[in-house]
Amino acid sequence: MTGTQTKTLATRPGHAFWRSFPMFENLGDETLAALSEVAVAREWPAGAVLFLRGEPGDYLLAIAEGRVKLSLVTPGGRELALAIAEPGTIIGEMVLFDEDPRSADGTALTATCGYVVDRAAFRSVAERHSDLMEGVARFLCRRLRDTNDKLESIALYGLDARLARFLLFTLRQIHGDDLPDKARLRLAITQSDLAAVLGASRPKVNRALQALIEDQAIQREGEVLICDPARLRELADPDIE
Repeated sequence: MTGTQTKTLATRPGHAFWRSFPMFENLGDETLAALSEVAVAREWPAGAVLFLRGEPGDYLLAIAEGRVKLSLVTPGGRELALAIAEPGTIIGEMVLFDEDPRSADGTALTATCGYVVDRAAFRSVAERHSDLMEGVARFLCRRLRDTNDKLESIALYGLDARLARFLLFTLRQIHGDDLPDKARLRLAITQSDLAAVLGASRPKVNRALQALIEDQAIQREGEVLICDPARLRELADPDIE
C-alpha cells in the first residue's frame, strides 16, 4: 500500500472486533464466528475511491483502521460531505437489503483497512442465526435517530450549537454514551470537510471553533481537541437553561 501504512489484519477477526460495532455488539459467539468465516480483509491507500454513488454494490465494510468520507456531488459540482466514517463504523450496509445502487461516494481520507462481507454471505449467516437481523434492526433504528438529530441540528440550531453537537456525536462514537469529564479528540478531517458536514463556510467554522474555545468547551493541543462534554452539552442545546 502506498502512503501511510495500515496495520496487518488477522485472517479471521475475533469476537472483540465485531462487538466494537453497534450492529454486532449483542450477537452471540456462534453468530460472530460465522461472520468471521465469511469476512474478507481489504485495504485501500489514502485517496482511493471505495465506491461511487450510483454504482451497484453488494458488500458492507467494517472499518478497522483509517477514515472514509461519505459524500455527494451536486449537479453544479459542489461536494456535500455526509459523514466521516472512522474505526468502529459500518458503511455500505444498505445495499445488503435493498439491492439498490450506492447512495453516496466513499473515499479513503487516510490509509484504510477493514473487513468486507458480501450480500450472499451475509444473508447465509442471517438465515442460520436470527440474532444477526435483530442486531441490524437495532442498528438501523439508531442510524435513523442519528439522521433525525443531524437534520434537526441543521434546521433549528446556530453554527456554534451544530459544531458542539457534532463533537458530542463524534465523542459518543468513540466512548459510547458514558463520556469522561475530559475527552481527547483528533479530527482527522480538513476544515473544508468539517464545514461541508456542518453546512457552513470554512471561515464561519473557524469562528465557531474559536467561540467554543472562548466558552471553555474545548482546548487545542496541536491537532488534538481537549473536550469538556458537559460544557458542550450546554452549548449544544442553548435554549435549555
